[in-house]
Amino acid sequence: EIKGLTRAGHRALALGKGQKAVACFRKALLLSGGTASPQLHRICAFNLGAAYVQSGKPTQGLEFLLRCQPWEGHSQEQLQDLSFSLRAAQEGLQDFPRALGRAQVAEAGSRAGTQAQMGCCYLGMRDPARAAHCFLQAAGSYTEAASPEGTAVALSRASSSMLQSQKFGAAEILGVLARCHSLCGTIPDPSLRGKLYGEIGLSYCQLHIFSLAAESFQQALALCSTQRDGQREAALVQNLGAAHNALGSFGTALGWHRRAVALHGALGNRRAQGQCFGNLAYACCQLGNHEGAAQNYLHALQAFRDTGE
Repeated sequence: EIKGLTRAGHRALALGKGQKAVACFRKALLLSGGTASPQLHRICAFNLGAAYVQSGKPTQGLEFLLRCQPWEGHSQEQLQDLSFSLRAAQEGLQDFPRALGRAQVAEAGSRAGTQAQMGCCYLGMRDPARAAHCFLQAAGSYTEAASPEGTAVALSRASSSMLQSQKFGAAEILGVLARCHSLCGTIPDPSLRGKLYGEIGLSYCQLHIFSLAAESFQQALALCSTQRDGQREAALVQNLGAAHNALGSFGTALGWHRRAVALHGALGNRRAQGQCFGNLAYACCQLGNHEGAAQNYLHALQAFRDTGE
């Protein structure tokens, strides 16, 4: 009976009958509770959560999606990926404005919030293309609601989802990133502004536009220094060094690599410190300092041994 209800639910979704799909999947979930298979119960929870999301009810959907992790029959790597993606879907909502307050923008703000929630749920469901479309819609609604913070966050989420899906062209993604970057200067919260600059930099790295990546990381770092966030500062400095390596500006990169090594060392991030030693060794090698390169490669090797890699 559970299989029949599941098939009926998927057929209903395909026909755009969200309410019927939810009813089928909810009944299948109730029946699965009487079985001895936790895996079946979690699959049914996932189906119901997905149906709620596709019916425009992401809050209810997320409640059930979070129940479906992890289950037997998946590799350890898949379990970790699934757990992370669902957690990221839930945590991703924290950057969006909770409420916009003014009566004239309340409707647009509510619509934007729902669209953002749907985007986060689709990320958790491994559907970044749908997530991207939801975030772009949310950006439009936040713009209508006169919320530059919400618009910028939605655009940042949209660009990363577009990159992840590999179904969008570089020009389209660059347009979204440019809009997001231009809005960052209007955001009063320095912590959010710095986080967005960092996310923009990572997206530019994926597009191999390292000059713009370095510029964004630099802007993020300037804000990070006032927030006393050591972990974020270390990551940004590491990213700056890597971006300058990619640009071929190895002399500039040396300073960033050395600073990243020190920051990660102070924080006890041995694995990240090993990566920075490797980056530093590469820059030394490119500058003809082969003795320095060998020394830093040995430091990197020891760091990876210390972390069991």
